[in-house]
Amino acid sequence: MDHLDWSARMRIVMGVAYCLLYLHHDLNPPLPHPKLTSTSVLLTDDYAAKVADVLGFEGLIKSKNSGDDDPENSTLALLVDPETNVYSFGLLLLEIISGKFVYTKEQGHIEEWAAQYLNDKQSLIKLVDPTLQSFKTEELEVTCEVIQECIQSDPKRRPTMEDVSTKLREVLNIAPNQAAPRLSPLWWAELEILSMEVP
Repeated sequence: MDHLDWSARMRIVMGVAYCLLYLHHDLNPPLPHPKLTSTSVLLTDDYAAKVADVLGFEGLIKSKNSGDDDPENSTLALLVDPETNVYSFGLLLLEIISGKFVYTKEQGHIEEWAAQYLNDKQSLIKLVDPTLQSFKTEELEVTCEVIQECIQSDPKRRPTMEDVSTKLREVLNIAPNQAAPRLSPLWWAELEILSMEVP
């Protein structure tokens, strides 16, 4: 992440946001990601974000749609919901702007580390990855507002991915086609095929 400039990181943010928006709002039934972390976000050759973990998706789809009574699949399906994805997205935003891991022994959990800066606009700059040569203040402020909304302890108070993507798009001005891989316009193909193959 340290070699990516601010604009590239914001494009990744919008790519993940649009992918989650697709999973939560465009698929029927909605399909929250089974385990959204930075390791499940892949980057294409032109640094577009693509959310992965097809095996997890397959298990969830089968559990939700085929009447599968497998306790493991049923438990997995119950543990994952859109609100949990929104929380995970907030943590992912922190990782992207700070260049830090979600947890290290030295720093502790990223959410606890960031709390001291998120509530003070004057301190937001301390959240920014020091390897970045520049960033846009307004974009940082709105991104931090979104982070705070996403990581609220009460799941019912968290925004939807529709709310999140709309708020971020207003300031970042990155449309879905701009966040998609330039080399392959079929970036939803895997999810489309997977959802259509469910019996």
